[in-house]
Amino acid sequence: MNAPAIRGIFPAAMTMFDADGAIDAENTARHIDFLIQNGAHGIVAAGTSGEFIAMTEPERLYVIQVIVEAAAGRVPVYAGTGHYSTRTTIELTQAAERLGADGAIVIQPYYQKPPKAAILEHFYAVRRATSLPIMLYNNPHYAGCAEFTAREVARLAEEGVIQSVKSTFESVVPVQELSYFCSDHFRIFYGSFNAPMEAFFSGAHGWVSGFMNLFVRQCCALYDACSAGDVGQARSIWHWLLPFKHLYTQQGLGPVNDLAIYRAGLALLGEHGGFSRAPFYPLTDDQQAMLRQLMVKQGMLA
Repeated sequence: MNAPAIRGIFPAAMTMFDADGAIDAENTARHIDFLIQNGAHGIVAAGTSGEFIAMTEPERLYVIQVIVEAAAGRVPVYAGTGHYSTRTTIELTQAAERLGADGAIVIQPYYQKPPKAAILEHFYAVRRATSLPIMLYNNPHYAGCAEFTAREVARLAEEGVIQSVKSTFESVVPVQELSYFCSDHFRIFYGSFNAPMEAFFSGAHGWVSGFMNLFVRQCCALYDACSAGDVGQARSIWHWLLPFKHLYTQQGLGPVNDLAIYRAGLALLGEHGGFSRAPFYPLTDDQQAMLRQLMVKQGMLA
């Protein structure tokens, strides 16, 4: 199928919950507007950073609907529709298509570990059931199953099963290999915190991450610098971002999840950060003070 040529910065948008864990549709829509106004080229709805794993299927579809309506055609919205069950993945994907999503991002069947042939058939079955472009969410660490190799991804691309991939590995080697094996019509998105600059220079067309919930403007600037071949500017932007990445990857605030950092940071900026559902919890007062100190040091706050 001929899918639109997506590119750039696609925040894996957080779902806003209130303090009791209810979906806050108004502030979810507000957050989507914040992301788009700050340069996002696309949005991933109900993905990992959207906490899809903490929601029922009807809730996932409600969040997708809220985000599609909030985006209002300004940027493409890719709906997270992956599930362990092939039947449920198909049902969610078909429903997302009816709701107006521009594509589906589908993680490998998770928790249990189907053999590779069964995982491949899972994606063939989804492809037969929808006309949406499919982004393979190649994230074996979270899914707990065998990764797709670059050649296997290329095969799925050649057969028209998938139109893009989120390659969630620390290494950019899969990006390099996919750039070699696949035509430029196939879109490669980097999916880790650790080396987006190197991924862009290795051939990635874009970056999908929860990191952009707070740093979307800076991540767009990094993408622009890499696209222009400005290595010096790209290194400068990434150097600025590194201390924030280290808050999670090196647990600079102590043992916290990344979503708590983004939510607290948004609140410090005067935006709405909202809450996550348990077992994720907000930053403590001391952790918020440390985050504020870093944001002041980096010029995000006065």
